[in-house]
Amino acid sequence: MKIKVQAPRLGLFCYSARKEYLTIFTLIDMKYFSAVVGLFLFSLSSHAQSPKTYQNEAGDQHLAGPFALEVLQTDSLYKPWFLDGFENFELSGRSQAWKENLKNTEVEIYLGTWCGDSKRWVPRFVKIWNELGLDENRLHFIALYDGKELYKQGPNGEEKGKRIHRVPTFVFKENGEEYARMVEYPVNDLETDLAQIALGVASEPNYRAATYLLELFETEPLDSIYQNIQDHFNEVYRLVAKEKELNTLGRVFEFSDRMPQALLTYQFNYVLHPYSPQVMMSYADALMKVEQKDQARDLYQKIQLIDPAYEGISEKLKLIEETEN
Repeated sequence: MKIKVQAPRLGLFCYSARKEYLTIFTLIDMKYFSAVVGLFLFSLSSHAQSPKTYQNEAGDQHLAGPFALEVLQTDSLYKPWFLDGFENFELSGRSQAWKENLKNTEVEIYLGTWCGDSKRWVPRFVKIWNELGLDENRLHFIALYDGKELYKQGPNGEEKGKRIHRVPTFVFKENGEEYARMVEYPVNDLETDLAQIALGVASEPNYRAATYLLELFETEPLDSIYQNIQDHFNEVYRLVAKEKELNTLGRVFEFSDRMPQALLTYQFNYVLHPYSPQVMMSYADALMKVEQKDQARDLYQKIQLIDPAYEGISEKLKLIEETEN
């Protein structure tokens, strides 16, 4: 398949000058002083450990940023689905001799408490980790936002540089270095995938085309990518599974201020799926953001021809007309 792509335009210190003041200070009840300081430090500690929450567009409360496992185990908002997944998951009973290889492993778990796949796989992962006798303290939980403005981002950019585009993502590390990951769901089944990781023969994670583009954008400048655009498109064409793979990746780029990467991702997806209203809508909306209205209009009109009742399409075209008059 040929593709024609154009680059987008685009301490406590006390001082007394008089001896009697110092004498008075030394008579202060130090037990009382220690108690006050202790209470202050406890307050700071408790505040630091409190998980951050937010309310999404639907009015639901969710976690954001790092949090402790006990939040899922005890908070009434998350406990029902966590315990359901945890208690109803059973291991296969096969040999687990490979578990010794995971004793020095840390796992960063990026999830969304709004996400169905996170609700399904995170409790099961914790269950198998416990059944293997591994240390829960080696599991580190980071919740990401939903919605457009901070789509799949943490409150302090915890996901940056980690190539996170799907949740849940399980990142396996030893001595601070990543050596494997699981993206959204197991390739085989959870126990088999974990065994393969422990044995050093991990299956390639899901969403191979998205992974290819994430690594490409990290290692090559855009001008170099455009010089070899056909080769890169051919590789994406070989690896991609469904249209949602690149559409989601484009959204991750778009809402994390990486618009050039978003536009190229959307454009690849459009060439692969030229009659998908959802693909065209995502691409056109991004083009509007960079003032490429003519291209956006063409896509909106094409959507209207394919599906005149497609949600929001009439309003999109009307908006373009209003801005031009």
